[in-house]
Amino acid sequence: MIEITCNDRLGKKVRIKCNADDTIGDLKKLIAAQTGTHWEKIVLKKWYTIYKDHITLEDYEIHDGMNLELYYQ
Repeated sequence: MIEITCNDRLGKKVRIKCNADDTIGDLKKLIAAQTGTHWEKIVLKKWYTIYKDHITLEDYEIHDGMNLELYYQ
């Protein structure tokens, strides 16, 4: 299990526990369950990289304790 922090820079900071072999789409569904927003409206970024839904966290080399930027579409 790894823990990822997502910050939307509007005052909402979410800590999510997930597995490294989960996809970005799975992570978005976990974030949506905590924030109350629809998972298809969530966009995850790190700098200028937009993460795609079908690729796993370990393929993107997302590790325990990483911070991701949370945007709404």
